[in-house]
Amino acid sequence: MPKQTWLVKQEPEAYSWEQFLRDGRTVWEGVRNFQARNHLRAMRRGDTVLFYASVTTKAVLGVAEVVREAFPDLTAEEGDWSAVELKVVRSLTRPVTLEQIKAEPALKGIALLRQSRLSVMPLAKAEFDRILALGRG
Repeated sequence: MPKQTWLVKQEPEAYSWEQFLRDGRTVWEGVRNFQARNHLRAMRRGDTVLFYASVTTKAVLGVAEVVREAFPDLTAEEGDWSAVELKVVRSLTRPVTLEQIKAEPALKGIALLRQSRLSVMPLAKAEFDRILALGRG
Protein backbone atom coordinates (compact mmCIF):
# COMPACT_ATOMS: atom_id res chain seq x y z
CA MET A 1 0.00 0.00 0.00
CA PRO A 2 1.48 3.39 -0.99
CA LYS A 3 2.26 5.89 1.72
CA GLN A 4 -0.35 8.52 2.37
CA THR A 5 0.28 12.18 3.10
CA TRP A 6 -1.50 14.24 5.74
CA LEU A 7 -1.67 17.62 7.43
CA VAL A 8 -2.35 18.08 11.14
CA LYS A 9 -3.16 21.41 12.74
CA GLN A 10 -2.36 22.54 16.25
CA GLU A 11 -2.58 25.79 18.13
CA PRO A 12 0.98 26.76 19.14
CA GLU A 13 -0.27 27.69 22.61
CA ALA A 14 -1.53 24.12 23.09
CA TYR A 15 1.43 22.26 21.54
CA SER A 16 4.03 24.06 19.46
CA TRP A 17 6.37 22.77 16.77
CA GLU A 18 9.26 23.78 19.04
CA GLN A 19 7.89 21.54 21.81
CA PHE A 20 7.44 18.70 19.33
CA LEU A 21 11.08 19.15 18.27
CA ARG A 22 12.17 18.90 21.91
CA ASP A 23 9.98 15.85 22.54
CA GLY A 24 10.92 14.07 19.30
CA ARG A 25 7.68 12.07 19.46
CA THR A 26 4.16 12.79 20.57
CA VAL A 27 0.78 11.14 20.89
CA TRP A 28 -1.64 13.05 18.66
CA GLU A 29 -4.68 12.98 20.93
CA GLY A 30 -7.61 15.14 21.90
CA VAL A 31 -9.23 15.18 18.46
CA ARG A 32 -12.99 15.51 18.94
CA ASN A 33 -14.31 15.73 15.40
CA PHE A 34 -15.63 12.59 13.71
CA GLN A 35 -14.14 13.34 10.30
CA ALA A 36 -10.72 14.11 11.80
CA ARG A 37 -10.96 10.97 13.96
CA ASN A 38 -11.64 8.89 10.85
CA HIS A 39 -8.58 10.43 9.20
CA LEU A 40 -6.49 9.45 12.24
CA ARG A 41 -7.80 5.91 11.88
CA ALA A 42 -6.77 5.87 8.21
CA MET A 43 -3.15 6.81 8.97
CA ARG A 44 -0.60 4.04 8.54
CA ARG A 45 2.87 3.57 9.96
CA GLY A 46 5.33 5.38 7.70
CA ASP A 47 2.83 7.93 6.39
CA THR A 48 4.20 11.47 6.26
CA VAL A 49 2.50 14.38 7.98
CA LEU A 50 2.86 18.15 7.69
CA PHE A 51 2.61 20.09 10.96
CA TYR A 52 0.57 23.28 10.61
CA ALA A 53 0.62 25.82 13.44
CA SER A 54 -2.80 27.48 13.44
CA VAL A 55 -4.35 30.62 14.95
CA THR A 56 -1.35 32.92 15.49
CA THR A 57 1.34 31.41 13.25
CA LYS A 58 -0.76 30.11 10.34
CA ALA A 59 2.06 28.21 8.66
CA VAL A 60 3.36 24.73 7.93
CA LEU A 61 6.52 24.37 10.00
CA GLY A 62 7.70 20.80 9.67
CA VAL A 63 7.36 17.18 8.69
CA ALA A 64 6.50 14.23 10.92
CA GLU A 65 5.93 10.52 10.41
CA VAL A 66 3.31 8.15 11.78
CA VAL A 67 5.09 5.63 14.04
CA ARG A 68 2.05 4.08 15.71
CA GLU A 69 -1.30 3.60 14.04
CA ALA A 70 -4.62 4.49 15.64
CA PHE A 71 -5.27 3.38 19.20
CA PRO A 72 -7.82 4.48 21.83
CA ASP A 73 -7.38 8.10 22.96
CA LEU A 74 -6.90 7.88 26.70
CA THR A 75 -7.79 11.56 27.15
CA ALA A 76 -11.39 10.86 26.08
CA GLU A 77 -13.77 10.72 29.01
CA GLU A 78 -16.53 9.33 26.81
CA GLY A 79 -17.03 8.29 23.23
CA ASP A 80 -15.01 6.34 20.70
CA TRP A 81 -11.96 8.51 19.98
CA SER A 82 -8.56 7.64 18.56
CA ALA A 83 -4.97 8.87 18.69
CA VAL A 84 -1.80 8.15 16.72
CA GLU A 85 1.86 8.56 17.60
CA LEU A 86 4.02 10.85 15.48
CA LYS A 87 7.76 11.45 15.40
CA VAL A 88 9.57 14.51 14.10
CA VAL A 89 11.29 14.13 10.74
CA ARG A 90 12.53 17.68 10.13
CA SER A 91 11.72 21.35 10.15
CA LEU A 92 11.08 23.11 6.88
CA THR A 93 13.87 25.45 5.80
CA ARG A 94 11.30 28.22 5.89
CA PRO A 95 7.67 28.21 7.08
CA VAL A 96 4.98 27.97 4.40
CA THR A 97 2.35 30.51 5.35
CA LEU A 98 -1.38 30.30 4.82
CA GLU A 99 -1.05 33.30 2.49
CA GLN A 100 1.46 31.39 0.34
CA ILE A 101 -0.83 28.37 0.24
CA LYS A 102 -3.81 30.53 -0.78
CA ALA A 103 -1.73 32.18 -3.53
CA GLU A 104 -0.47 28.91 -4.99
CA PRO A 105 -2.62 27.72 -7.95
CA ALA A 106 -1.63 24.07 -7.36
CA LEU A 107 -3.10 24.27 -3.82
CA LYS A 108 -6.49 25.86 -4.59
CA GLY A 109 -8.36 22.63 -3.75
CA ILE A 110 -6.45 21.77 -0.58
CA ALA A 111 -8.58 20.70 2.40
CA LEU A 112 -6.91 23.36 4.56
CA LEU A 113 -8.73 26.01 2.50
CA ARG A 114 -12.00 24.11 2.01
CA GLN A 115 -12.43 22.85 5.59
CA SER A 116 -10.40 25.29 7.63
CA ARG A 117 -11.62 24.02 11.01
CA LEU A 118 -10.65 20.39 10.38
CA SER A 119 -7.58 19.44 12.45
CA VAL A 120 -6.50 16.28 10.60
CA MET A 121 -6.78 16.06 6.82
CA PRO A 122 -5.44 14.05 3.92
CA LEU A 123 -3.32 15.74 1.27
CA ALA A 124 -2.84 14.64 -2.30
CA LYS A 125 0.81 13.70 -2.91
CA ALA A 126 1.15 16.63 -5.34
CA GLU A 127 -0.18 19.05 -2.68
CA PHE A 128 2.20 17.65 -0.08
CA ASP A 129 5.15 17.89 -2.47
CA ARG A 130 4.28 21.47 -3.47
CA ILE A 131 4.19 22.61 0.16
CA LEU A 132 7.55 20.92 0.77
CA ALA A 133 8.98 22.71 -2.27
CA LEU A 134 7.71 26.07 -0.98
CA GLY A 135 9.31 25.29 2.39
CA ARG A 136 12.73 24.75 0.87
CA GLY A 137 12.94 28.40 -0.17
